[in-house]
Amino acid sequence: MQGTLKGRFHPLLNPRAKTFDPERTNGVRVMYLKKVDGPRAVKLPDGTMMTRADLPPRDTRRWVASRKLAVVRGVMYGLISRAEAEARYGLSAEEFDEWLRAVSLGGRDGLRATARRPARKRLDNP
Repeated sequence: MQGTLKGRFHPLLNPRAKTFDPERTNGVRVMYLKKVDGPRAVKLPDGTMMTRADLPPRDTRRWVASRKLAVVRGVMYGLISRAEAEARYGLSAEEFDEWLRAVSLGGRDGLRATARRPARKRLDNP
């Protein structure tokens, strides 16, 4: 695999890579996880896993429906607490309540800033 493109850049496959230090790690790459309160991942009812990496960045300014839904799902399924979500994203309790109501009534489409209008029937001959 060393002749492949992945082998040339992957530190465990390429001993000459600058990030690979065999004396310090005994040839094993060491990774550390940041300590967080609560779970790192939760399983959603549809079987998919949601992790903290699936949440929007803390400095999010443009809230589209998919980002709102990720925050609501994170709170609903216990990935983060409601208080943590409100503090992390600068949300008021009323704003978050509105997001919850919108998800319960219309799902992802309920979170859209501009509601989709139902298609009007075209009348060819009145």
